Amino acid sequence: MTTHPELSLGFSASELVQRIERHSLRVQQPASSGSLVSLAMGEPDFATPHKITVAAAKALEEGFTHYSPMRGESALREAIARSLGELAGGDFAADDVLVTQGGTAGLAAAILAVVNPGDRVVIPDPTYSLYADLVNMAGGTVVPVPLAENLHWDVPALAEALVGAKLFVFCNPSNPTGIVHSRAELEGLAAAVAGTETLVLADEAYSELVYTPEPFTSALQLSGLRDRTIYCQTFSKSYAMTGWRVGYLWGPSDVMNAAARVHGTFNGSLNSAVQHAAVVALEQCREDIEEMRRSYQDRCELMYAGLAKIPGLTVRQPEGAFYLFPKYELDVPSAQLTADLRSFGVAVRPGGEFGAAGEHHLRLSYAASPEHITAGVERLATGLSELARR
Repeated sequence: MTTHPELSLGFSASELVQRIERHSLRVQQPASSGSLVSLAMGEPDFATPHKITVAAAKALEEGFTHYSPMRGESALREAIARSLGELAGGDFAADDVLVTQGGTAGLAAAILAVVNPGDRVVIPDPTYSLYADLVNMAGGTVVPVPLAENLHWDVPALAEALVGAKLFVFCNPSNPTGIVHSRAELEGLAAAVAGTETLVLADEAYSELVYTPEPFTSALQLSGLRDRTIYCQTFSKSYAMTGWRVGYLWGPSDVMNAAARVHGTFNGSLNSAVQHAAVVALEQCREDIEEMRRSYQDRCELMYAGLAKIPGLTVRQPEGAFYLFPKYELDVPSAQLTADLRSFGVAVRPGGEFGAAGEHHLRLSYAASPEHITAGVERLATGLSELARR
């Protein structure tokens, strides 16, 4: 294999790249191999529902192999607008929907469309680490707000941090904590930003995966948030379509125009056949979603019961998504503990990857088979016990 030598032209990466490298907490773990049990991946282990794959094949056969409109196929945008209307009530304009290359590209388009150098962007701590990377890419200033002890928002602290902020970014249900932020928390957020120009970016990728007795509350359902909310959604989690790379944004028209400019520049239009399959997902796969949700809830209970028995771990009752975020007592940084646990045959993610307040936590995913969950928790227990004796 031919490799290129390093440039001898005095090359250095752009300041944009250097900003990300200076600040990013994201960890690229070694590939899993051999007998290692991975509880690290935030990816469904289900196959994409058959109706969706059939629809994609049919679309290809019917000639949907050419460039799509830059903002997305009209059939999908209209289906999304109808879906949002069912979620939140009222009329949602298809013209304000932007189809994106997965939720990741949607988040990037929204943040880069809104944030100027020096703008303050508030995020919970811990939270999904991509948010901070994108803010740093834009040259903004990340303002992390530590969560309360129960991993929900500290609403008074959040309100104080939001003074003068350009944007607040959050995910609900939460990656990595598995917490579902309540209607009361969202109402507290609405009160904090009332009368300001602060925008809210609501990443609700896991909104179908909720296990609380109370129904899930979307930011779009609150009148105090809807007009300032950029709503980001993906087909990856609920529909087990991670590899299909389809997501979308909805928000104020001027914000969507700016986000569409960013997305069109970085990504261009999305695969047209995939978009036709996504319409089928929205309109015909409700039973598939519910079947997967029930399975995740069973797996969640299995993992929670196992973790609750491990000395030196504190784990909170799960509420949504497919993550648990136990706190450990060992005096070891989470990145080091994660590396040490691999030698016991289990892969997890370090809590410090998600923010300074995530230190001394581990993120475990129960988007894995029951057999892997049982084996992985047993190996985690063995590893923590052995490491505590060293």
